[in-house]
Amino acid sequence: MGFLEWRDDFRIGIPEVDHEHRQLIGLINSLHGRLVGPGQGAGIGEFLGELHAQISAHFALEETVMRSRRYAEFADHKQDHERLLDEIREIMDGYELHGRYDARTLSDALDTWFGEHFRTRDARLHAALATAGD
Repeated sequence: MGFLEWRDDFRIGIPEVDHEHRQLIGLINSLHGRLVGPGQGAGIGEFLGELHAQISAHFALEETVMRSRRYAEFADHKQDHERLLDEIREIMDGYELHGRYDARTLSDALDTWFGEHFRTRDARLHAALATAGD
């Protein structure tokens, strides 16, 4: 079992977004394994950069979908995206400056953020799209 597990209630009904959600969960599980596994921390700087880049790209796709469908909660949803990216960037900056990171802080942030975001904001997006007939 991984750190985060895909559940059907994470689906928003847009295949490319759902596919990326699954990929992000896989990436997060891989990162978590590196944080807690043997030789923890090996290549963590590059991995954090990859995590940030992939999450940023995913958010861009999701935000394009929301804008194109004139999603009423776009601004709040986007703000939540920005909050997570800021948290990851702070962890990356700390690692780049000091050569260390707080694995527990990163793991907790990802677990809390993705679990909560999928259950709330993405669930509301899915409901809005379903109501709109998408």
